[in-house]
Amino acid sequence: MIACHNLTFSYSPQKHFSFPDIVCNDREALLILGQSGKGKTTLLHLMALLLRPEGGQVFINNQDITPLSVAEAAAVRASQIGIVYQRPHFVSSLNVMDNVLLSSYLAQKPQDKARVKQLAEQLGFADHLSKRTNQLSQGEQQRVSIARALMNNPAVILADEPTSSLDDINCDKVIELLKNQSEQIGASLVVVTHDQRLKDAFAKQVKL
Repeated sequence: MIACHNLTFSYSPQKHFSFPDIVCNDREALLILGQSGKGKTTLLHLMALLLRPEGGQVFINNQDITPLSVAEAAAVRASQIGIVYQRPHFVSSLNVMDNVLLSSYLAQKPQDKARVKQLAEQLGFADHLSKRTNQLSQGEQQRVSIARALMNNPAVILADEPTSSLDDINCDKVIELLKNQSEQIGASLVVVTHDQRLKDAFAKQVKL
């Protein structure tokens, strides 16, 4: 479960955000819709403690994580939060397999190659595991990012525009995979996007 209460954040006096309260329970999927400039990515980064809020609280499994130190927040991210960034972040010297395994390494969990292969099959990049990530298309890179976010069976999955570079068929596949995986592992799934194609796929929605 992830919840936010009275979250506020400012980049400058002229650029201030106040966000609505949010609750996403275990095995629940929440869509946060908003056009560019509405603070979607900022909200997601606040939920992941990549940014510190000016005010308000973020709870994961009823624990207020906002007072955590930088090191403690990093440990929570590694063990409890799977993040799908809008722009994929990879280690260029590693192949696709090792980039996905990196999330387990950082969380001090076993290197489960069978789990990587399973996710790669489901997401459609099983033929690319030995390639470098810069040899993949933008859409393929996004799917590798999703696999990495799912690797540790996180309590919370946060996805920032996960379908922005995907065609309609792969868009549907990725959202179904994210929803099915979150239900299987009992995770909360929060997707932030401006992609109007996703509206019919989520019963629970918030508009910024």
